[in-house]
Amino acid sequence: MRDGQKDVNVLVHKKSCKFTRRQRLLKTRDYQSVFAQPYKSSDRYLIVLARENNLVEARLGLAIAKKRIKLAVARNRLKRLIRESFRQQKIASLDYVVLAKNEANQANNQVLLNSLAKHWHKLSRQCKKS
Repeated sequence: MRDGQKDVNVLVHKKSCKFTRRQRLLKTRDYQSVFAQPYKSSDRYLIVLARENNLVEARLGLAIAKKRIKLAVARNRLKRLIRESFRQQKIASLDYVVLAKNEANQANNQVLLNSLAKHWHKLSRQCKKS
């Protein structure tokens, strides 16, 4: 590849990996519906709530409280990790809301990614059963 040319495969891959607006919970009523009657999965780091959404793709909402994660840098790191995990997983078409617990602040990235993978899998199974 010469200077100035871009690899088409790299561009296609980058575009397909974005966290798009359609994959986000945007409205208050979307969050309220998840909080109303959720399927729940929790561990020492995170609480993940889910609810069926009757859409083609899964959507994600983040509720990372300043009360739990004090520093903005830490909250932003946690949000990035959650979005990245959500984007990479092949998960059921549900609405998800992720809440942080105090211990999420001290956990390293790999521990949090493993935790999230378990949550996505558990909630997908729970919703299929019902």
